[in-house]
Amino acid sequence: MKQSGFTLILFVLVILSLVLGACGQTSTPAAQGDLQGTITISGAFALYPMMQRWAEEFQKIHPDVQFDISAGGAGKGMTDALAGAVDIGMVSRTVTPEEEAKGAFWVPVVKDAVFPMVNATNPVVQDLLAKGVTKAIFEKIYITGEITNWGQVVGKPEVTDAIDVYTRSDAAGAPEVWAKYLGKKQEDLIGIGVFGDPGLLDAVVKDPLGIGFNNLGYAFDNASGKPVAGSFVVPIDVNENGVADPEEVLQTKAAAVEAVASGEYPSPPARPLNLVTKGAPNPLVLAFINWILTDGQQYVGEAGYVQLPSEMLNEASQKLKQ
Repeated sequence: MKQSGFTLILFVLVILSLVLGACGQTSTPAAQGDLQGTITISGAFALYPMMQRWAEEFQKIHPDVQFDISAGGAGKGMTDALAGAVDIGMVSRTVTPEEEAKGAFWVPVVKDAVFPMVNATNPVVQDLLAKGVTKAIFEKIYITGEITNWGQVVGKPEVTDAIDVYTRSDAAGAPEVWAKYLGKKQEDLIGIGVFGDPGLLDAVVKDPLGIGFNNLGYAFDNASGKPVAGSFVVPIDVNENGVADPEEVLQTKAAAVEAVASGEYPSPPARPLNLVTKGAPNPLVLAFINWILTDGQQYVGEAGYVQLPSEMLNEASQKLKQ
């Protein structure tokens, strides 16, 4: 009987240890606050490269979180978000009061800018580099159509090469902010419509007489830090002195980022990029956006974007707590 009693006690202790061990294993992930699920995101080409980087870094911390990210323009991002088709819409323009009334909840996450682009073999590229182009000239190219050849741009009547004007065919933040810089709306821009940031850049690279505009992440090559091969970033003559001053010549990504961060580059076409959800974000999305506004900001410079001022980031974080 003593042996049987000892065996029974030993058996009970073994079972109890297994149960407690199993409980300990299942409670560990909960104690660590592990996240899991899929976050769907669509929208602005401007924010797409940055979002890819954020997703990769977030997954290193939370490997059970999956991402489905697609670019299709800010218009698509807003439409998808308001329809509940995605968890997050990437929007590279101002969120309107009408969209807020429809349930758009938004926070800014990073700063970007749009840059005028021409082909690197443009017949007056050296003049553009020396003089820059004023807003008034851009207006006459993109809004009124008064300027139709490159000689008119730089004051050389002997140059009669026609300007091939390209714009975006999709509703997007880049054309909207470029038009806003010129005092108009996207639908007021004239030119051949091309879909997406990559498509617009490709059109200019293939056309020696072309002019277009691109977001920072597409205007410059991330590896070399220079304008994408075959393209040239046109200096904006902000002070209209007829000269492209050193701070207006942005021939490296580092120079462009510094100009946007310091405010030397005009705003617009510089502007914040936003994340939009239908109503308040769900817990998983909330955790991701909170991380973007805090730890995720360390990757902004590396990805070639411009970090928002700390007070703006703090305001966004407080908005998420309401």
